[in-house]
Amino acid sequence: MGQDQTKQQVEKGLQLYQSNQTEKALQVWMRVLEKTTDPTGRFRVLGCLITAHSEMGRYKDMLKFAVMQIDTARELEDPDYLMESYLNLARSNEKLCEFQKTISYCKTCQNMQGTTVSLQLNGQVSLSMGNAFLGLSIFQKALECFEKALRYAHNNDDKMLECRVCCSLGSFYTQIKDYEKALFFPCKAAELVNDYGKGWSLKYRAMSQYHMAVAYQKLGHLADAMECCEASMKIALQHGDRPLQALCLLCFADIHRSRADIQLGLLKIHCLYERIYRTKGQQQGLRDHVVKFHECVEEMELYCGMCGESIGEKNNQLQALPCSHFFHLKCLQTNGTRGCPNCRRSSMKPGFV
Repeated sequence: MGQDQTKQQVEKGLQLYQSNQTEKALQVWMRVLEKTTDPTGRFRVLGCLITAHSEMGRYKDMLKFAVMQIDTARELEDPDYLMESYLNLARSNEKLCEFQKTISYCKTCQNMQGTTVSLQLNGQVSLSMGNAFLGLSIFQKALECFEKALRYAHNNDDKMLECRVCCSLGSFYTQIKDYEKALFFPCKAAELVNDYGKGWSLKYRAMSQYHMAVAYQKLGHLADAMECCEASMKIALQHGDRPLQALCLLCFADIHRSRADIQLGLLKIHCLYERIYRTKGQQQGLRDHVVKFHECVEEMELYCGMCGESIGEKNNQLQALPCSHFFHLKCLQTNGTRGCPNCRRSSMKPGFV
């Protein structure tokens, strides 16, 4: 496959990829990789494969193609290609949490200054290095790299880079527990996506929404956190990005745990007030908090569906059915295996959970 045909096939793959036909695009690019005799075309198709596998979360494959790209760049003996391939190698190791290797490859890129593409890639090198320092919890150096990347983005009017840096700054401030800034930067990234991201990959929207969800959850804005996390998960599912799906699932778990913590706290407060008013003989206050207590119990489904008594108020042996509804063990033993009275779903003999 010659230069012209290689170029046509690479473009065909890009069109398929941009129309969300990812697997077909990968098939086209892999055929080009096997058949092309053009080293420049080979370098370009490897770049496409690296980007695609990065966005799908297939980081080991991303690293494999990055190593192949380094070999092709050396064959071409072009410093521009070599710097780009070292950056892709750094990114691959960053995704695999090989942070020391990431820093080493980024420093190699920085030592190659003077190439025609160095000004375009310097910001990306700084961002990757900042992410690696953040992964190692070296916060001062991470912030220095992020600020440098942001300057490159502003100086070159690179909105995509600015969006990525803002997401990384969101993660940075989440780790050091400044949750207001942790929300500010992903919100800025989301604004950039809305204003400039019409032709961008959906990963930029997904990233900004995920980081917003994390910050909202930390701030206790759970409805906003859920909305953002759902938006990010939808894109992750659409693109088959399993690492982002995993992050969203963890965020969902944190949101639900926060909701449960708040509800359990309210339950304990109403229970405490009930005891206080009962001791003082203040019947109106007692009635109010008994009603609120039972409202919380019903909302959280913290009651036995057989005897109706609340669960979690005192020490009791419990047992769960396969449908995840749980009851007093003594009630289940009395009921036998006739199924769940809550959902009427037929159930097998319950196992201890």
